[in-house]
Amino acid sequence: MRNIVLTGFMGTGKTEVGRELSHILGWSMIDVDEEIVKARKMTINEIFGKLGEAAFRDIETEMIKKISERRNVIISTGGGAVLRQENMDVLRQKGVIVCLRAEAGTILRRTSSDNERPLLQTGDPLARIKELLEIRRPFYEGADIILDTDEKSPLHVAEEILERIGWKR
Repeated sequence: MRNIVLTGFMGTGKTEVGRELSHILGWSMIDVDEEIVKARKMTINEIFGKLGEAAFRDIETEMIKKISERRNVIISTGGGAVLRQENMDVLRQKGVIVCLRAEAGTILRRTSSDNERPLLQTGDPLARIKELLEIRRPFYEGADIILDTDEKSPLHVAEEILERIGWKR
């Protein structure tokens, strides 16, 4: 089986679903953002603040290229990784791309206590979520599989993914 790549907006469940898939399949899960933090020894907020979003996206692309060389892993991307076609091309070569979706209100509820979301550091995070979802929608729709995560447990979503890719126990 190829890698399973989880994309989608922040707060759609990529990390939790990835953990469930990792547990079921016995594969490693790699979170692109966590790998960037380890490699750069800076938080995502610090990278955005000191280097800017464009520099962060360059770092993200390099990390995606590196991680994509592995086999039989669950790759959880940052929400904006889809904005670069180069990222999607590299990820698709080695894996099936699954986009997780959720309604804006669900995303706000799931992310409201997390101060490590630089794109939501605004006076009206719900409006910002809606704006970014609209901008990114065409990019997310390029996934091989699209699943809604509202009102579903991470385990349920993981099982749906495995069913859709034809995995058998």
